[in-house]
Amino acid sequence: MLENIGATLQLANGVLMPLLGLGTYKSTEGGDVERAVTSALEVGYRRIDTASFYGNESGIGSAITASGIDRSDLFIASKVWNDEQGYESTLAAFSRSLDRLGTDYLDLYLVHWPRRETPDTWKAMERLLDEGLVRAIGVCNHLEHHLEDLLLTSRVPPMVNQYEFHPWLQQRPLLGYCMENHIAVEAWAPLMRGRVTEVPELVLIGRRHGKSPAQIALRWLLQQGVATIPKSVHRDRIAENADIFDFTLDDGEMRSIGLLDRGTRLGPEPDLGGQL
Repeated sequence: MLENIGATLQLANGVLMPLLGLGTYKSTEGGDVERAVTSALEVGYRRIDTASFYGNESGIGSAITASGIDRSDLFIASKVWNDEQGYESTLAAFSRSLDRLGTDYLDLYLVHWPRRETPDTWKAMERLLDEGLVRAIGVCNHLEHHLEDLLLTSRVPPMVNQYEFHPWLQQRPLLGYCMENHIAVEAWAPLMRGRVTEVPELVLIGRRHGKSPAQIALRWLLQQGVATIPKSVHRDRIAENADIFDFTLDDGEMRSIGLLDRGTRLGPEPDLGGQL
């Protein structure tokens, strides 16, 4: 197990969420996702991120069961998809996710994209939290105005906002808003869908530390208190992504990466509700 891979971030309700997890978007059932989760758990990961939309919850559940790791030592997150939003439909979607994952609770349940149904969806999320079926609730892909609207009607504020965050898309006002409102930030696409190798500054800093551009990008996020879920199905890459706790970027390196922001999205626009 890699040193410090179990480092955690404390959520607003006191729940400890691992800073590093395995992303599983586009990891398919029937081999890929099972091998990826098995490799990640063997390396030392304890945080697995999925979603009903990914269509791989059953495979993840199988790999977790086969690992023999105690459920209480894992942090499993899933998400409610757009066509599942609404009060009753969210409760039903959550139940289906539990069945597929083979667990009787989730550590984190997230609203996948902001939609007009999200206020009713959030009431269902609050109920799941109240009933102890989930330990923490949050959202994905919410910009400041989405969060402001949700906070007007919510009884329990979101504890996590998972959104696209990498050197080319830093959204500093959104990060500041989340931090000020005690909403933990988690980055998806932290490796820019593989394009980190195209960034000379990351390559140069990596050479200085004996690390890959991917490891530099991940370390940059962690040093800002941002959790992240890099995706891979290759064991060596999964292990490499976790080998980021034995070095520190200095202030100059952090600033130089901060200057790389282009406002470039590699995924959908949140105001379009996850639709391309």
